[in-house]
Amino acid sequence: MVDLCGRLIETLNDFWDAVSEPCGLPQWFGRNLDAWSDTIGARGISEVIDSHDILIVHVDRRGLFDGHRREADVLADIFDGVQNRLVVQRLA
Repeated sequence: MVDLCGRLIETLNDFWDAVSEPCGLPQWFGRNLDAWSDTIGARGISEVIDSHDILIVHVDRRGLFDGHRREADVLADIFDGVQNRLVVQRLA
């Protein structure tokens, strides 16, 4: 599980910054939606992600994930809900 709750993520670049270390993304990771899709779908790019059967990423419902951003919807659609899950938490 990658817990990004408490971290303000306003843009996709913020998301890449936030997941890079905990997901063990290589320096050459493309920092785009296609690269992320390959990383979590096909695997073989991150040893950290590959070492787990399921990747779950938790984020707060604010910034990029406040429910009104197209790029957040596109990112969320990359997660298949089975092998990869994006959990958007409501703020308390």
